[in-house]
Amino acid sequence: MRLVQKPAFSSRARRSRTAVIPALLLVFLAWSAAAAAPLSAVATSVPLGLPALAAPEDNLPTEARISLGRKLFFDRRLSFNGTLSCGMCHVPEQAFTQNELRTPVGIEGRFVKRNAPSLLNVAYRSRLFHDGRESTLEHQVWQPLLKSNEMANPSIGYVLDTIRSAADYDGLFEIAYGSAVSMEAVGMALASYQRSLLLADSAFDRWRYGGDDNALDPAARRGWTLFQASGCRACHRVDEGSALFADGQFHDTGIGYARTMGLEIGKQKVMLAPGLEMAPGPGFDTPTFSDLGRYEATGRSEDRWRYLTPSLRNVALTSPYMHDGSLPDLRAVIDYYRRGGVGSPHQDPRIRPLSLSDEDVKALEAFLRSLTGNGLETLLRDARSVPIGDKH
Repeated sequence: MRLVQKPAFSSRARRSRTAVIPALLLVFLAWSAAAAAPLSAVATSVPLGLPALAAPEDNLPTEARISLGRKLFFDRRLSFNGTLSCGMCHVPEQAFTQNELRTPVGIEGRFVKRNAPSLLNVAYRSRLFHDGRESTLEHQVWQPLLKSNEMANPSIGYVLDTIRSAADYDGLFEIAYGSAVSMEAVGMALASYQRSLLLADSAFDRWRYGGDDNALDPAARRGWTLFQASGCRACHRVDEGSALFADGQFHDTGIGYARTMGLEIGKQKVMLAPGLEMAPGPGFDTPTFSDLGRYEATGRSEDRWRYLTPSLRNVALTSPYMHDGSLPDLRAVIDYYRRGGVGSPHQDPRIRPLSLSDEDVKALEAFLRSLTGNGLETLLRDARSVPIGDKH
């Protein structure tokens, strides 16, 4: 993937910018000097195990674009009351998701009905959100900015005015996109940062794609064999030259139906004190929302309770699991599929009881843990190169 050149301007526009560009460059150089190693190298050099990545031609990765997107991502001023940033639901130290709660809490403590997906390797997604209602990162970013139970801004214009009024953004959009603050440029910058969050080169990758026979231990190898024999690979695809561990499709696993019918799926334990955990009762659980999955984006009855297949890359870091965060750990997920889901008449027919021993379950878990990529610390250093919340 090549880096894009600066956008072309008319001769008149070029002349009008001649005097200000040197000053803007000084702003950018001072701003980026405090940052960690740029992610532009990560964004243009795909880690082992991932396929080639194609960014939109009008938003190819540059250091200026990624840095601007990072700044926006961690800026709490982009929420209506200045308390919430994108990075507070997609926490870098928690693999760009949120581990503590089944579903995030938005502005003023308002509940969100679905689990926050990890943003690691989100660049490869052709559908976004659990119901696939958006198809590009450039467009996706505006939904959490505007939703009343997330960042709750009243309008697009309100967000743009907030950015325009912040002196520390002066010149940054001109350098990154050759234009002033706009809806399109905000979406493009945030998308550029998220596309740089690539994490692979796992033990499995080094074994399967790197030719290192010693990279995968015997338990994980046995788990890989079971993973294939149990049919997991049908939805979590592994190709010959790379693997996304997802199929880009929507499936009914039974979880959505069970939540709607009030059936118990699993309990997320809460730590009350070191060594003391408790599964909350109904009065202390997160609210049960009506959630019909893909149906909410298409209106087709056959899409009821279907959700987008998540990638299994880095899955050991991204608990709790399922679209509603109802399964607290990997063992709970494996057990769910071992018993054949909830037996919903609507669930995917490929979900059926599996004859797995406890040792098999341990091997499968070892395999899933072998999918944790190498280099998360680089992404963390970069993420924390901006002030937490970016409040000034």
